[in-house]
Amino acid sequence: MSDEALFRSAELIEPGDLVLYHGSIPTHHGLWIALPCRCGNCAAFDQLGFPVIRFALADPWGELPGPHHVRRTSLTRSAACG
Repeated sequence: MSDEALFRSAELIEPGDLVLYHGSIPTHHGLWIALPCRCGNCAAFDQLGFPVIRFALADPWGELPGPHHVRRTSLTRSAACG
């Protein structure tokens, strides 16, 4: 694991944080608000006690639907949070 990947995985992303999405959907790269993903699959993993943390992303301006099931490795905490 590279130093950058290790640093990124150590960052804590809390619900409501501004994050930069750099995952597999290039058209959605950019600034989002991270919220817990409440879909049926992610909720089932949570209820079963699996440590699978996934996020649903919300547009801070309310203009675009955001991606969901987003892994923490696809997010970087925005400098605006610090």
